[in-house]
Amino acid sequence: QVQLVESGGGLVQPGGSLRLSCAAHGIIFSINDMGWYRQAPGKQRELVARITSAGSTNYADSVKGRFTISRDNAKKTVFLQMNSLKTEDTAVYYCNAQILRTAREIRAYWGQGTQVTVSS
Repeated sequence: QVQLVESGGGLVQPGGSLRLSCAAHGIIFSINDMGWYRQAPGKQRELVARITSAGSTNYADSVKGRFTISRDNAKKTVFLQMNSLKTEDTAVYYCNAQILRTAREIRAYWGQGTQVTVSS
């Protein structure tokens, strides 16, 4: 059984910062891409940022220059540093990872979601 466990969400004022973490647990052969998505009320889930196993990154235009994604491969963990937060960043943030449980079995896993609320 593979699980992605997220932490770090909460309530923050506009202009503030939060750091999200997501750790993969279970029998894991390797992890390819890892990423963060978010879903605001009444909206579709959207990509926030992704990072490959080699460290290449891509970001949604709305977060470029404010958010930074990183990962610790040894700890099977991905992070999202969110700075200069805006009210429109309010959403449930979900971790996603492409995980190989064996050399030939790959599938996408999702975390349970963590609420980020930006409000004064």
